[in-house]
Amino acid sequence: MSQATPQQKRIRSKRKIRAIISGTASRPRLSLFRSNNFIYAQLIDDVTQTTIAAVSDKSEKKGTKVERAQSAGASIATKAKAKGVSAVVFDRNGFKYAGRVKAFADAARTAGLNF
Repeated sequence: MSQATPQQKRIRSKRKIRAIISGTASRPRLSLFRSNNFIYAQLIDDVTQTTIAAVSDKSEKKGTKVERAQSAGASIATKAKAKGVSAVVFDRNGFKYAGRVKAFADAARTAGLNF
């Protein structure tokens, strides 16, 4: 019997999450991707299949990964406010809600996004 890799476990979890949640124009999906070095986030309207806003921490060179994730969370919140979005559905993409994912979400909440 073969053991599932961590990537396969994350993909399985991601599919379960995506079967339940979906974004609309009034409440888009805040999709998060965490690589080993960077964090990427998008506001997605699944009805029209368009990206409303996107942000990553690639351009920031200073600070720890957690600090960069916090600034990315605040940045996506300000971009969402500029587009007139205040409530979102959070899609953690199968990643555990801890560390950089939690830091990103908390920063987005304190900057004004509701989820």
